[in-house]
Amino acid sequence: MKTPYDWVTIAIFAGLIVLFMQRSTNQDEQQVHDPLWMYLLAGIGCGIANYLGNEGMDLPALAMIGVTIAFIIHYLKPFSIGRKN
Repeated sequence: MKTPYDWVTIAIFAGLIVLFMQRSTNQDEQQVHDPLWMYLLAGIGCGIANYLGNEGMDLPALAMIGVTIAFIIHYLKPFSIGRKN
């Protein structure tokens, strides 16, 4: 945990874990079923961004973080805004 990229990508990954656990244990009739591979892609995006940042490639790392966050917001929809009930 030496660079800011370590902290940022770990925070994003921790949010993914919380989102997955919350949705996998939800007992509501409006339960959301996200494919597991979407969480895997977002986790891989965090790993690639962290690697790029640790190697000193700041612009590609920041772009990858942005793409990962956009993927999470668009496909996994962690907020109730825009989610169909």
